[in-house]
Amino acid sequence: MSNTYEIYLVSDSTGETLDRIFLALKAQFNKIDYKIYQYSFTRTENQIVKIIDICKKRKNCIILYTIVDTKLAKILNIKSQKEKIPCFGVLGELILSFSKLLNQKASHIQSGQHVLDEDYYNRIEAIQFTMSHDDGNLIEGVTKSDIILLGVSRTSKTPTSIYLANRGYKTSNIPLVNKNSLPEILKKKPKLTCIIGLTAEPQRLVDIRRNRMTSIKEKENITYTDFELISKEVEDAKKIFKKYNWPIVDVTRKSVEETAASVIKIYEIQKKK
Repeated sequence: MSNTYEIYLVSDSTGETLDRIFLALKAQFNKIDYKIYQYSFTRTENQIVKIIDICKKRKNCIILYTIVDTKLAKILNIKSQKEKIPCFGVLGELILSFSKLLNQKASHIQSGQHVLDEDYYNRIEAIQFTMSHDDGNLIEGVTKSDIILLGVSRTSKTPTSIYLANRGYKTSNIPLVNKNSLPEILKKKPKLTCIIGLTAEPQRLVDIRRNRMTSIKEKENITYTDFELISKEVEDAKKIFKKYNWPIVDVTRKSVEETAASVIKIYEIQKKK
């Protein structure tokens, strides 16, 4: 029997939630091969029928779905059971449980997480702010940041900032090229807001920087990729963080999501003080 499974991700919205859930799920079963088929905005019985018809002709099919319309979800379940196709709703039981716990009926609004409410506009504002304050730009506006990230080159400052912005945090990131690159306002007001230093192991930075030079098709810059010089950069940055008592997050073995989670945790702790 083949170990390659065809996973059908069926959603009545963008499919973003389902995609993230499956990403976490498949990480638990790394010895299995997958082929992913995504069906977003599935909102009619006819669309369901077409998906089932495709699965009937294939082997090792599994359907995962997030459909808040209970009638449509029931149709998908009945038709998949009839064809003996494994089918799992990843939100249905959770919504039902919350409904009982809160003693409140669920709205069953499709794309409910994308409603243009105050939180949505706050996220848009955070994204615009973060993009404008990337890589040390608009230092004069740094006082309006929720979070400020500091670090030497290639310590995931920009991708982490963008991820945080999507979560609604106005984030500035500032590169530490040398001891003089720290803005005066942060020296004068080290507790201005949540300021966090990002660091990484020197060898990891060497590899990342070399890959960066290759990707942009530039000749290797010796001062940019030299291990000894990078080690000094990292140590100098750590001294700055310790001098001002700023928390440090080591990103060496962290994904952007994990780094952001660490940053948010620090932010929440400081917010309560």
